[in-house]
Amino acid sequence: MNPKPLHVAAAAAPTSAFDIPAAPILIPPGPWTPVPGGGATTPAGFRAAGMAAGLRAAGPKADLALVVADAPVAAGGVFTTNVMCAAPVTFCRTALAASSTATAVLINAGQANAATGAAGDADCAASAAGLAAVLGIPPTQILLLSTGVIGRRIKMEPLLAALPTIVGQLGSTARDGLNAAVAVTTTDLVSKSAALEVDLGGGRTVRVGGFAKGSGMIHPNMATMLSLITTDAPVDPAYWRTLLSAGADASFNQISVDGDTSTNDTVIGLASGAAGGAAITGPASPGAPALAAAVTALLQGLAKSVAWDGEGATCLLECRATGAADARAARAVAKAVISSSLVKAAVFGHDPNWGRIACAAGYAGVDFDANDLAIDLGPVPLMKAGQPLDFDAGVASAYLKARCAEHGTVEVAVSLGSGPGEGVAWGCDLSYDYVKINAEYTT
Repeated sequence: MNPKPLHVAAAAAPTSAFDIPAAPILIPPGPWTPVPGGGATTPAGFRAAGMAAGLRAAGPKADLALVVADAPVAAGGVFTTNVMCAAPVTFCRTALAASSTATAVLINAGQANAATGAAGDADCAASAAGLAAVLGIPPTQILLLSTGVIGRRIKMEPLLAALPTIVGQLGSTARDGLNAAVAVTTTDLVSKSAALEVDLGGGRTVRVGGFAKGSGMIHPNMATMLSLITTDAPVDPAYWRTLLSAGADASFNQISVDGDTSTNDTVIGLASGAAGGAAITGPASPGAPALAAAVTALLQGLAKSVAWDGEGATCLLECRATGAADARAARAVAKAVISSSLVKAAVFGHDPNWGRIACAAGYAGVDFDANDLAIDLGPVPLMKAGQPLDFDAGVASAYLKARCAEHGTVEVAVSLGSGPGEGVAWGCDLSYDYVKINAEYTT
């Protein structure tokens, strides 16, 4: 899929707290219908808000988001594997271990509250207690997410002061969901929201929606990347967590921008059951396969938006690996290719250097016969049966140049043999601007 080019004036000053364009909708095609302008408030049973609370270092930019369910809902989370995980990650893990439900998710931007020790933990407790008092719910029903500079505590005074205001702004419109999505962005050039509607059969239609943020420090291992999704499908909490984890494996765990796994990476999922009907309790329940596929599709759409918006990127890089022994092996090869700095740099330079792709496939930790390897770059075959092919380098380079010029998708296909395993991963090219952005991130 090649979204239309999006030109963002990097030097333009924001004119309002929500002055940021939206990412293209990258939900893969399937038996579902994308909801235009959809997000976390598209499914029934949820309200959201975003506001500028004065947490960021500069500019009138929104920096606090809140999503609240009408009642306690099934909740799950998937988190970073970074040992230096942030205080809100620890807070959420503890909360979800103690309860299968949650009611509210509060997200701040500007400070990661990571590597902040006991003081960071205390800030989490104070944030939850403050929000619980305003909402009139137990603090144990609140989840917390943070994004921003590592080593910096949340600005607690403005955050606590903003809580009554943001609760008062909660709404269920598409704009309310978008405001929340904008408020969590940091170096993102676009906000990332999406929603879809899916028929579960038997006349039951449900919705799945949500948002994500992330542009740099993206190499999830679950995965600074955050995502929150909602659904109005009635789902058993334990099975909901299974669906969320499987969806994350096929989406956020298959993206990379720069090879750095954040301290804060989190995917939170909330299921309200507001659509009604019998609860989906396991894979054999009516509607379970359709819901599982829809959840994965939504997560993939959001994950692709993160990779598309990679810091300094000019294109989305997609690698599809086939012919592996199983899906896990195929995913490993695909992710190795899109994570390779050499592959990413070659794409930025419009250089069809297929040797770098073959090299990345070879060090992915997957056993395959090198004599079976085949590589295609878009419509151009580069290698087959382990042998290089004569190809028109000018045509291949022109393909890369055109895709990068329109901020479109560069497609790489890697075949490992005749096995049943297939996997896809998404990244972006590596440009000069990536270094510029990160060389001056805190200054």
